[in-house]
Amino acid sequence: MELNGQKLTLADIAAVALSGQAVEISTLARPRILASRKLVEEIIARDAAVYGVSTGFGKLSDVRIPRDALGELQLNLVRSHACGIGQPLSEPEVRAMMLLRANVLALGLSGIRPEVIQMLCEMLNRRVHPVVPEKGSVGASGDLAPLAHLALSLIGEGDAFFKAERMESGEALSRAGLKPHRLEAKEGLALLNGTQAMHAVGGLALLRAKRLSHVADVSGAMSLEALKGTPAAFDPRLQDARPHPGQRAAAKHLLVILEGSEIRQSHLENDPRIQDAYSLRCMPQVHGAARGALSHCEDVLLIESASATDNPLVFAESGDVISGGNFHGAPLALVFDYAAIAVTDLMSISERRIERLLNPDTNEGLPAFLARHPGMESGFMIAHVAAAALLSEAKVLAHPSSIDNVPTSAGKEDHVAMGMTGALKFREIVDLAENLLAIELLAGAEALEYRRPLKAGTGVEKAFAVLREIARPLTQDRPLSGDIARVAEAIRRGDFDSGYET
Repeated sequence: MELNGQKLTLADIAAVALSGQAVEISTLARPRILASRKLVEEIIARDAAVYGVSTGFGKLSDVRIPRDALGELQLNLVRSHACGIGQPLSEPEVRAMMLLRANVLALGLSGIRPEVIQMLCEMLNRRVHPVVPEKGSVGASGDLAPLAHLALSLIGEGDAFFKAERMESGEALSRAGLKPHRLEAKEGLALLNGTQAMHAVGGLALLRAKRLSHVADVSGAMSLEALKGTPAAFDPRLQDARPHPGQRAAAKHLLVILEGSEIRQSHLENDPRIQDAYSLRCMPQVHGAARGALSHCEDVLLIESASATDNPLVFAESGDVISGGNFHGAPLALVFDYAAIAVTDLMSISERRIERLLNPDTNEGLPAFLARHPGMESGFMIAHVAAAALLSEAKVLAHPSSIDNVPTSAGKEDHVAMGMTGALKFREIVDLAENLLAIELLAGAEALEYRRPLKAGTGVEKAFAVLREIARPLTQDRPLSGDIARVAEAIRRGDFDSGYET
């Protein structure tokens, strides 16, 4: 993949982060990068006062730095800011962060040498992954602490993983045939200012969430069939009367999955019910609204992937170096909170369907808790309790982090975004949702066993077959934790994708 500061889709990010695609700087980007670096060197030569080049940082921006100490200034910046806490980000998340950082630096607005950007590319290609603790960023001057850990490995300090083995960064670079870089003026700041850590974590979580929004249609359709529900509410005319794109897409997807249902035909003429419960009838509206939220988040990330987010920015054509606030994470922080709420709502409606499948008062003649011998056996009783626990945790995590503010840097950075917190919470909610939808799939498949020999819709039957490769029917009580975990992993792999794209 040639990096030119272009927009990177989630698929582009996944190709590098998850599939290991190689990267390099585009030849088209090099003239811009060199021109911005030349301007920085001219500023140094005339001893001008420019933030981050010849001054301190944050509250210390009024402190002038001697020319012979500018390299040491950048080194101190990286070392002091490498203050992350907690577990390391995953290898795919670090790879995504490195890719995104290299790409925006290739815009040629950061005043950094091309050799530094190339070093990021080489580390990616040779699988040297900095150890980046996941906590410690408020997302205001960008993700300072996470990006400092990235920069720390680039100069041969701190720790890194090489081919999945953790070691000192100098050793990792050596094994990969690379040498540590010595940072020059502006380069430490250019590496640290930016939103790429939150973007990486949230972007990969969004990729999983988009898949979940499709799987929710599949699990919901399975529950609808098991409960002898009607697809009448998915009629395209209803969706055209309220033409939200997500609603239309979800309704169309549900109709495709349910096509050819023998179960529906069996009760089509003598069904006394006029309407299904909201958790069944309103799937297009709820699932569709979630799709809309995730789509908006994706649009914001696409713009961010091609945005210069450090400070100051170097405009070589005019000779201006301008300080601003492009590093502020508010655009990402807000959409991660929005996406987190959307996925939590998918969990909420799924949990209601699970309850209807198990409750003998609402499950259309199915045994209580889908147990073969209710009373003697508990069936899926505690699987629903687990689903309730997952949903409750997601509701707590869905509280928006973007509305919080803790001023830092002696009041200079007096409004922050908390975007990294939002990305991490979003990732956790997606994990919870994968497990909750796994419970619905397991319960829905079990309920379908009681509708045999009638077949469900073709898409539902396909999902049923996939699930039965993972988990056998519940002929008697057994621990379900392993089944839930395996189905959740299958969701992550895409095993329940219907093949229908919207």
